[in-house]
Amino acid sequence: MTIRVILADNQQMLLDALSSFLGNEKDIKVVGLATDGCAVQELSASLRPDVVVMGVCMPDINGIEVTRRLVAEHPKIKVVALSTFSQKQHVLGMLEAGASAYVIKENPGSELVSALHAVMKGQKYLCMDVVDVVANHVGHNPIVVPHLAPREREVLQLLAEGGSSPVIAKRLFISTSTVDVHRRNIMKKLDLHNVAELTKYAVRNGLTYV
Repeated sequence: MTIRVILADNQQMLLDALSSFLGNEKDIKVVGLATDGCAVQELSASLRPDVVVMGVCMPDINGIEVTRRLVAEHPKIKVVALSTFSQKQHVLGMLEAGASAYVIKENPGSELVSALHAVMKGQKYLCMDVVDVVANHVGHNPIVVPHLAPREREVLQLLAEGGSSPVIAKRLFISTSTVDVHRRNIMKKLDLHNVAELTKYAVRNGLTYV
């Protein structure tokens, strides 16, 4: 059986290199490349791959949020996280969002192949760089934001990245007043009181990397 894969990362050169590398594998076929979160969702909906290799730091919508949406909308699609980050907020954030594997970019080639085969067997796969991170935090509360609605998470991410209400409204195709309502609701739910606190919260929970 051929494993159909979409590669998603904000670095086009990495995507090209990985696509070329995986092209040498007889049972793996790269069916699409994406450089931002929206493109990942669109390609996944149209191509229905077996696996999405997901960069954690993605434009528009970060990899954690895209993973959460993909797993909810397309439960048969497996997600393999691919990142330069090995800190707990990124690793646990991706795993709790639904990723089945986590691979570090420093040496992704053969390790990525192993991860693809593992997830297709219904197994989890962690590269050695992050095994200790996960082991040390088993039983801890997951680093996610389950009590925020998807739109609230989007607004929080854009606020943390410095977006003003008019800019966010234009980006999300909603009104400025709706953005302000979301911001107030987010602050109330998280018991935070200004944008600086929101930014710290977003970074700590892997919603942005500013």
